[in-house]
Amino acid sequence: MPLALEAKVRIALFLPALALAPLLAAADAVTAGRFIVERPTLICLGFEWRISGDDNRNARVESAYRKAGAREWKKALPMLRLGGERIIRPERVLDYTVPDMFAGSILDLEPDTEYEVRFRLHDPDGVKGEAVRTVRVRTRAEPRAAAGGRVLHVYPPGWKGERQQPAYTGLKEAYNGTGGADWNVTTPRRVRAGDIILVHAGLYKGNRFNYTDALSLQFDGAYLLTAKGTPERPVVIRAAGDGEVIFDGDGCHRLFDVMAADYHIFEGLTIRNTDIAFFAGYKDVFGSKGLTVRNCRMEDVGIGVTTQYAGSEDFYIADNVILGRHDPFRLIGWTRSDNLYGTSDLHSYYGVKVYGAGHVVCHNYVAYFHDGIDVCTHGVPDAEEDRRAVSIDIYNNDIHLVADDFIEADGGVHNIRVMRNRGVNAGQCGLSAQPVFGGPAYFIRNLMYHVPAGVAWKFNVMPAGLLVYHNTVIAENLNASIFSNGHFRNNLHLAPDRPGRGIYRFANATSYSTWDYNGYRPNPKAADQYFWRSPEPGTLRDYEARRRFQPFRTLAELRAATGQEQHGVELDFDIFEDLRAPDPDKPYAVYRAGDLNFRLKPGGRAVDAGARLPNVNDGFTGAAPDLGANEVGKPEPVYGPRREKRT
Repeated sequence: MPLALEAKVRIALFLPALALAPLLAAADAVTAGRFIVERPTLICLGFEWRISGDDNRNARVESAYRKAGAREWKKALPMLRLGGERIIRPERVLDYTVPDMFAGSILDLEPDTEYEVRFRLHDPDGVKGEAVRTVRVRTRAEPRAAAGGRVLHVYPPGWKGERQQPAYTGLKEAYNGTGGADWNVTTPRRVRAGDIILVHAGLYKGNRFNYTDALSLQFDGAYLLTAKGTPERPVVIRAAGDGEVIFDGDGCHRLFDVMAADYHIFEGLTIRNTDIAFFAGYKDVFGSKGLTVRNCRMEDVGIGVTTQYAGSEDFYIADNVILGRHDPFRLIGWTRSDNLYGTSDLHSYYGVKVYGAGHVVCHNYVAYFHDGIDVCTHGVPDAEEDRRAVSIDIYNNDIHLVADDFIEADGGVHNIRVMRNRGVNAGQCGLSAQPVFGGPAYFIRNLMYHVPAGVAWKFNVMPAGLLVYHNTVIAENLNASIFSNGHFRNNLHLAPDRPGRGIYRFANATSYSTWDYNGYRPNPKAADQYFWRSPEPGTLRDYEARRRFQPFRTLAELRAATGQEQHGVELDFDIFEDLRAPDPDKPYAVYRAGDLNFRLKPGGRAVDAGARLPNVNDGFTGAAPDLGANEVGKPEPVYGPRREKRT
């Protein structure tokens, strides 16, 4: 080829590459996409911001908030960068890649209050599109009856006293206008939006096998409720206040079927002797919106409240006592061969399970179940953004004696907030994300005590997007399952003296997971205490776990080898005013939360040893935040019901 022609060919080949170079370089710049405001809850707001570009993952989003009309902005946690993480489990038909986006919450706000929230997108490589988003969002109010609602009075069969009018025998007559036998479907429904049904004291227990049962509960024994209330005018079914109201299910499978009932409030009732107290939705079938169950007592039940429906919204499950059927005197894991009930029997499943958006599960006392409180595991998130598990709050619950987990965030997608819960006695694991599909899932200021299986955090099936802050864990975390994009700050992990067991496994699938400012109590009966696994240097993600766990005897050795825990500390039980480890020789023992003191001792190694986390620990009392769930000088949270005495 002549030299002149060869030069022309080389130039021709070089020009497209030259033209393409700016485009390739531009992939590191971030492009702002659609901004999503999730359903608000009573005390939290959740947001998602889709992006493209930012291949080098150095973009960030600053968050700030203020009450509408206020002058000063308050700093919040930055939104979490998501994207590219995979959740994989072929045998469960799970293979999901998290889209490129930011997501995050503003926490612990006031109910029924309008807030202004501002987000600033930064990238040293450049920002394309709208870099600042400011929105106004109102938190939800606690559900309440409509002013001036019509009042209907319900009495049990055989009531001898005076009856306020309009008066009905049993709930179905007031709600559905039914008669007995097979006439129970012929009458037009009586109840309407805004009605308040006052249920007077007594026992409501029909004979479901009696064709002429006085409560019209023939055969299945269920109250099938289908009216449509509204947020402003809910249907209220409330104890009248003249004595205990007991709905006995007579052994039926589900007592209150509210799958087709929107915006109903149940309060002050006792429900017992049924597999499911409140059934609110099947996956891929149908489900309710706006269900409130408040100040109720559920006992001798298999499930307290449940919905698996992706379109369910805005539940408020609060201040209830929910008691299952498991052994109240021994801690037994559900897979153990010496299980009192056998290896797989479920006498009770869970206290509460939800799916959908905007749910609040708070201040409940839950005991004697397989699980305490769950997000439905569900599966790969629906393509429709209004049919996913987002913006769910689980806080200030008191959970006692479960066979598996205290709380499962399993199946959550974005902005799952698990905060200030207390769990004592779990047979298998403590808090679970099996999996979370991107996150963030917030685990903040939770207490866990006595998890003898050694898995405080069940981060299985490669969950992604875990923010774990200010938890106090009296148990090992020896879970070997890998997870993505996890960040751990200001936690306490104290190991009991179990021979041959260390304190913590760091199981990274992503090189950008981080640990710092955490406190650990090594196990004096074990040589190796910390076990580290992460992707090979220069590798962003590794879901095949090709590297084995590397053991370390001390936190200093771990720090030197990994660069993590630059401010982490080793400590012991003397950091507490008066708290001891569970007896390692009594794995079946049952401990009572009221006997445990989790308060830190002033001046101990955990005091002033934490990192500042805006909108999480703004009110710290010393030179810096304390480690763990409780801050010295601050009152302890209220765990469980705020008004009802629990037994």
